[in-house]
Amino acid sequence: MLSLKNVGYHPAASPIPIIENISFNLEPQTLGLIVGKSGSGKTTLLEILAGLAENTSGKICWKKEEITSVELQQLSGLVFQFPERHFCGSNVLEELRLGHPELSAIKVKEALTEVGLGHISYEVPPHALSGGQQRRLSLAVQLIRQPNILLLDEPTAGLDWVMRDQLVNLLAKLKQHWTLLIVTHDASDLISIADHCWRIEAGKIEVVTPSDFTVKPRLQLVMDS
Repeated sequence: MLSLKNVGYHPAASPIPIIENISFNLEPQTLGLIVGKSGSGKTTLLEILAGLAENTSGKICWKKEEITSVELQQLSGLVFQFPERHFCGSNVLEELRLGHPELSAIKVKEALTEVGLGHISYEVPPHALSGGQQRRLSLAVQLIRQPNILLLDEPTAGLDWVMRDQLVNLLAKLKQHWTLLIVTHDASDLISIADHCWRIEAGKIEVVTPSDFTVKPRLQLVMDS
């Protein structure tokens, strides 16, 4: 279980803390959803949990043992907002093997199959994939590392509603085997699959229920035949 106890982040250059006294627990094989506006501190929180930044107060525990930012880098896998902008490989196989040249073809196939891309050619350039396929590939890149916690920053951003639905369905399946923590400014697509929900404002977090969020129904256009 991941546990945060009064975690704060107050860099010297900031007049006020970016996040302050954040505490919550996230059990294995569950999906946690943190909702907040731009500038609320949600991305900073993910960066801390990914070991890319170090909290300046409080403690982070895994299985009741306090862990460091270096240990968090091994524990967590972070999928950035618009992860397709970070692709470096010339093809799918190269993208998956970056930093892991020893990976077998079986492991590569397993990772792609897990995210619904088992049918694509390894030789396809990542940027030639559709938007939804690129998001799935970015998930495979992290899953191939076998992280204990998968962190996602605005995973549905920039996708049309069909691709968003497909990605949400995939995330619902992934939480059967992985622990997921997602931050977003819009809960409407993800609230139905969340096991725990929090709202973050001005760096502070509170528990909320799904009913606290207003989910706007999609408009469906009916065309005359």
